[in-house]
Amino acid sequence: MPRLVWREPVPAVDRRIVTLGSLAGRESGGLVVLLVAIGALTLASDDFLTAGNLSNLARQVAIFAIIAVGQLLVILTAGIDLSVGSVLGLAGAVTAQLLVAGVPALLAILCGVLIGTVLGLVNGLLVTRAKLPPFIATLGMLGIARGVVLVITDAQTVQGLPEGFQRIANGTVAGVPNLLIVAALVVAAAWFVLTRTVFGRYVYAVGSNPESARLAGVPVRAVTISVYAIAGLLAGLGGVLLTSRLGAGIPTAGTGFELNAIAACVIGGASLFGAKGSALGAATGALIMGVLNNGGNLLAINAFYLQIAIGVLILVAVGFDQWNSRSTP
Repeated sequence: MPRLVWREPVPAVDRRIVTLGSLAGRESGGLVVLLVAIGALTLASDDFLTAGNLSNLARQVAIFAIIAVGQLLVILTAGIDLSVGSVLGLAGAVTAQLLVAGVPALLAILCGVLIGTVLGLVNGLLVTRAKLPPFIATLGMLGIARGVVLVITDAQTVQGLPEGFQRIANGTVAGVPNLLIVAALVVAAAWFVLTRTVFGRYVYAVGSNPESARLAGVPVRAVTISVYAIAGLLAGLGGVLLTSRLGAGIPTAGTGFELNAIAACVIGGASLFGAKGSALGAATGALIMGVLNNGGNLLAINAFYLQIAIGVLILVAVGFDQWNSRSTP
């Protein structure tokens, strides 16, 4: 008689989370806040809806949106990346130094993006191979990257960048800022990956339950490394674009950007516990923060009050997520 062996059933990936993770419901609150803020500022300031102000707002928000999308991918796996601001600063400074040294613009840009990708890859390896908590691994990278950029620049601004390079971020196409076009392409690509590809479903699965995802055949380690590498790539891209916009390599560029990226994701509906959030939500969160800062400048509101308002928004967003999680059966 053949021997019967009992095998535990392989848990299926929670398709409700994987396939519906980016439903508009999670970012609907952010969209409401955004519409209310735009309406209020339109009534309060005649300058808000002017072409010049909207163009400046688009350029300000674009870079935050790009790094927020990278942060979102990490957050969806229940991780965190505190190094994106410093990686952005390092990538931008290296790009500026290469340009001043006479390196062709395309090669300098590729080097800047590559630096961000490599540092993101290292973050992923530290989390998956060295088993370091994401907070600790990326906090260490934050210090390393910021220290390196200060050393290689001697804490001095790198100036004398080619005008052609500066036009990348400051130019327009049919009146639309180039930065806004790049940010829209990044958000659209992230939306497509998260909602229409196997990799996107894997990202949500890892954030939902990594052990169940592993038993279901999801390459958890590879997915985790990939999202950190993508976050680094987008931080590197953001560094190149910020350097182009400012027309110089600033050693302190990107300071605090990691917190803004996390805030944008949370305000846009992402959960710090993973598996909940969308690219559109992250972009919406970045736009809310940009609109508040822009409106505050137009109305001459103390910047400290704006920080308080953004902090309140974060607490409300996280509190709502906690309440929603407890009330969901």
